[in-house]
Amino acid sequence: MSKQKLSERIKEGVLFLDGAMGTQLFERGAYTTGCGEYVGITSPQVVKEVHTAYLSAGSDAIITNSFGGNSVALSKYDLADQAEKINLQAARNAIEAVEEFTKQNPGDRYVLGGLGPCGDFIEPLGMVKSDDLKQAFQQQAKAFLDGGVDGFIIETMTAVEEAALAAQAVRSVCDLPLFVSFAFDAAGDDFRTMMGVNAEMAAEKILPIGVDAIGFNCGTLTMKEYIKLAKSFASIIEDDSVILMTEPNAGKPDLIEGKAKFTLTPDDYAEAGMTIKQAGAGIMGGCCGTSPEHIAALTSKLRA
Repeated sequence: MSKQKLSERIKEGVLFLDGAMGTQLFERGAYTTGCGEYVGITSPQVVKEVHTAYLSAGSDAIITNSFGGNSVALSKYDLADQAEKINLQAARNAIEAVEEFTKQNPGDRYVLGGLGPCGDFIEPLGMVKSDDLKQAFQQQAKAFLDGGVDGFIIETMTAVEEAALAAQAVRSVCDLPLFVSFAFDAAGDDFRTMMGVNAEMAAEKILPIGVDAIGFNCGTLTMKEYIKLAKSFASIIEDDSVILMTEPNAGKPDLIEGKAKFTLTPDDYAEAGMTIKQAGAGIMGGCCGTSPEHIAALTSKLRA
């Protein structure tokens, strides 16, 4: 029996994503170059282990290990010329993990090609040219397509112009499901990205491009603030075909022995997730500080 298309699946109840990737790779001692995306080349089995851990926790879709996989970001590690190889391998690692998992656990699971920010500013604030960055995102998207992904997710954006470039790049390559999320901080009674973008501004710029979901991930908020942000997004999404996506961190980290550590328990994370779902979230996952245990608690509680 063929797999249901992701475009159909997202209309049929909450789609659960995975959680943090970087911390899981670090805990497994997989970093060898300082570039987390290159771990997919040097230690593909470790990346697959992380993917499998999230699938076992109940994730319906996993995200490729490619957050900083655009050539602009990779240039910091002198790896720009390997961008296509890194992203293609990231897609293959995720898809192979899904294929192996579903042999013993039948059911539809999906792979999302993940695109993150370039780590610099677009001209005139920075040195990155818009056309060059769009081409970098297109290269990523094409590699994911060649690898066989089911859809795309653009995450942790702070500049709405960069998010739009990434979304336009994906849409110039294909019409598969596309999700876009921004990283927010508290700003008085509102929430804004580092570049001053609030939920309304994000939606106004991104929705006309033709995305299937919009929302948030990461940031510096407490779980209560993530709940408030979810309600804010829900109130401004007027198109019923657009889904609210939420990927909060495991709360706000505490400073312990000079280091920021996430201490929110999986059960407390899932409890907050229930309220976020009630606010209207249709695609849910986790970001920094979340583990397979957090996702397992979330999926278990919300599917009960």
